[in-house]
Amino acid sequence: MAKYLAQIIVMGGQVIGRAFARALKQEYQASQEAAKRAGGGKAGASRVEANFKTGMTLEEAKEILNVDKLEPELVQKNYDHLFKVNDKTKGGSFYLQSKVYRAKERLDQELKHETTKQGPSTENKM
Repeated sequence: MAKYLAQIIVMGGQVIGRAFARALKQEYQASQEAAKRAGGGKAGASRVEANFKTGMTLEEAKEILNVDKLEPELVQKNYDHLFKVNDKTKGGSFYLQSKVYRAKERLDQELKHETTKQGPSTENKM
């Protein structure tokens, strides 16, 4: 009886081990694919890192704030409107308000990344 119980435990451990290894392999492949879609190399890795930090992709953040291009004025205008509309004291949703905030945070990160990539502003040179 103990022999069969030991065999069941060993087989169960092997099955769980294989499933865990397969899940790790799939997660690694998914992260590599996400980095390629984000631009590959260091730029892709930094974009994936920003996605993980905010919990939101750039595309999702653009959809939430209803912007097509990264224009700081438009982003701020849409953020202000959506943040006020979803205020809990006015009958809005705290969840939606937090999503709007996270979307603004993600777009701000992308705007900051673009300005550092472009170098110093040319406005100061005049």
